[in-house]
Amino acid sequence: MKLFPRLTYPLALLVLAVQACDASPKAAKSTNISTSVLVADSSKKTESAMLTGAEQTEKYLPLLKGKRVGMVVNPTSVIGQMTSVDSLIKVGVNIVKIFGPEHGFRGDASAGITVNDAIDEKTGIKAISLYGKHNTPSTEDLADIDIMVFDIQDVGVRFYTYINTLQHVMQACAENKKELLILDRPNPNGFYVDGPVLDPRLVSGIGLKPIPIVHGLTVGEYAQMLNGEGWLNNKLKCNINIIEVANYSHDMPYELPVKPSPNLNTQQSILLYPTLCLFEGTYLSQGRGTQFPFSVLGAPALKGKYKFSFTPKSIKGMAETPLHQDQACYGLDLRNYDISNIRKDKTLNIKWLIELYKAYPNKADFFNMKLSKQMGSIDKLAGVYTLKEQIIAGKSEKEIRASWEPGLSRYKEIRKKYLLYP
Repeated sequence: MKLFPRLTYPLALLVLAVQACDASPKAAKSTNISTSVLVADSSKKTESAMLTGAEQTEKYLPLLKGKRVGMVVNPTSVIGQMTSVDSLIKVGVNIVKIFGPEHGFRGDASAGITVNDAIDEKTGIKAISLYGKHNTPSTEDLADIDIMVFDIQDVGVRFYTYINTLQHVMQACAENKKELLILDRPNPNGFYVDGPVLDPRLVSGIGLKPIPIVHGLTVGEYAQMLNGEGWLNNKLKCNINIIEVANYSHDMPYELPVKPSPNLNTQQSILLYPTLCLFEGTYLSQGRGTQFPFSVLGAPALKGKYKFSFTPKSIKGMAETPLHQDQACYGLDLRNYDISNIRKDKTLNIKWLIELYKAYPNKADFFNMKLSKQMGSIDKLAGVYTLKEQIIAGKSEKEIRASWEPGLSRYKEIRKKYLLYP
């Protein structure tokens, strides 16, 4: 499966203009934003072209003029082929702080690894980690900020931590009366909603609110849900302003131009992730420690059960100590799995979990967290205690799916209130 292509947006002239702009240190401190540089000529855009919120600079640059700006960003935060931070600095936006989620602002930290505060080497701006000593911006962090900007590509799955970062940022902005500007982006898994709704007893760092595994919302829509359902602490409301994706619908296929995190490095892995990440609650490898994570499944104990094998290795920035490191793992090769099936069925594939549990020789080890030492227990990943029990009891896919109701249907009705896109 090919890696993500280089960007070829209708904003090519915008990118060239930004790159040609004065990049002197004074530009970062200027409050005189050169909007003519970043605003793309509207005649160059086709009426039907999909544009992310970040690309529609003409809609939000005036909102940043003369303000001290904080940006919650990572490598997916791009305008054309440049990061939004680098692009906006070049035209005089006064970015005073950068806030980075899991994997860090520049995206060079492995999953689950604590990220420390630092000074960004390229820009000289202080980069505050929201995946280190604290996950919520402090009053001190926000003291010299007039407006926060959230621009991160999500993949539409409850246990993918960027929506948790959004919630923490919204909470801090609400408490400190700061406006939050959200530059919305498409959800590559936004074409369906599926999975059990989170049991409040299983709230954790990989699940904070009662939503299903595949929630079917963009970041902007989820922000509206957090406000509308009163899910911020003390039922506070965050003052949000959303720059919507232009010409987008949830059923529209969207291939991400930048990998959203180190181990989601192909479109195949992104669409398989909602199902395959459940295996992080098992003693099976999902391919961490290979160049094709979340596209394979296997374990040494399955030798003789499956012919296909792979061997996880230590890979800096992706998986330094992967499960089953330097051991041949036998199982399923899903690199060529027809992902159009996911768009057709619009469901998680529970069959693989059922199949591999049945094939595993020592059933007591399959869900053993002391052995696996992975990202989370199967209960926290699934969001319910019942999935593990159902797999062990030999329940069918139909029986398991039926148990997700009526919670899943109730969620779908709630979701309708917050949709920005058809």
